[in-house]
Amino acid sequence: MTTFAPILVPPALRDAVSDEAWLGAMLDAERALANAESLVGVIPAAAAAAIAEQCEPDRFDIGEILEQGRAVGNPAEPLVRALRERVGPDAARWVHRGATSQDVVDTAAMLVARTVVELTCGELDGAASACARLAEEHRDTPLAGRTLLQQAVPTTFGAKAAGWLVALLVPRDRLRAFRFLAQLGGAAGTLSALGGRGLEVAAAYANELDLDEPPLPWHALRGPWAHLAGLLDAAGGACAKIGLDVVLLAQTEIGEVREAAGGGSSTMPHKHNPVRAVRARACARLVHANASVLSAGEHEHERAAGAWQAEWTALSEALAHAGGAAAAIRECLASLEVDPRRMRENMRPELYSERDRLALDDPEYLGSARAFVDAALACWREGA
Repeated sequence: MTTFAPILVPPALRDAVSDEAWLGAMLDAERALANAESLVGVIPAAAAAAIAEQCEPDRFDIGEILEQGRAVGNPAEPLVRALRERVGPDAARWVHRGATSQDVVDTAAMLVARTVVELTCGELDGAASACARLAEEHRDTPLAGRTLLQQAVPTTFGAKAAGWLVALLVPRDRLRAFRFLAQLGGAAGTLSALGGRGLEVAAAYANELDLDEPPLPWHALRGPWAHLAGLLDAAGGACAKIGLDVVLLAQTEIGEVREAAGGGSSTMPHKHNPVRAVRARACARLVHANASVLSAGEHEHERAAGAWQAEWTALSEALAHAGGAAAAIRECLASLEVDPRRMRENMRPELYSERDRLALDDPEYLGSARAFVDAALACWREGA
């Protein structure tokens, strides 16, 4: 994460993509591999126990491992060397048996992603709950609909909040359904070093990590990351949409909503900036930028030359900032102050047709606005 990460990303999310988190995940992969191979009978049980005992993050210097990784282009090779030194000569030959560096890093990446996605879904849940509350409370609060930033016809603030709610639920539900895959293919994706036991080991390995077993190794088939990148981008985009609406509604000249605790200014004490909405939008842009790296899935033959290495930072950044966007918009909505009187004052009924003017005083004239609120709330309750 960058120097400015604490401004945008909460501590739990930063910790989940930290160097230490990646180290722990790589060691979990090595431990799971040894245990799986022991269960299948590929390596001795005593060797697996010795390996598992040493797979503790506090026994390794992640900074040193990353520095050594410059020479080989990945962090797994120096980690494996360090692990072999720690387990002693009897067990060293069984460390990383039949695997390749990409197996360890890709599997670790899935473990890191699973943790962050769980945190992000929790933040999206909180934001959705806040949207549901606003939709329920303001189902009949008249609001000027705005198209091309000009007043259109009446709607309700509840209908707007219902739209926000559904926009959050779609990526949340799809993130929950994402399949986190183990990676084990060996040197060229054939598990040749494991002889005829490769498929058994792969199945046991995935089971040890509680990851899904793919139909075959995906070393150069990066569809899983492209899929996840799209979901993270969609989640960030939903949060950014809400943030932008809040920023526009909170303008001094509009003043229809405001964050309860606005951001201050170093030079203008009167400012009450919608800083949480601003953070959500900033995070979403960073998700989008990094998702583009993960979506560029063409990898050469059985091992990419550079594209794979580019994924690691992009994945951490996309994950952390998607969670940051969700956290920021949850905080924004949870404390959002709504001013129905100002909403009514800002409306320009002289622009409306007679039917639209009637809608200001009779919700029955607002078409299906109430029904849309009910539909959104039903979706939320069903998936809560």
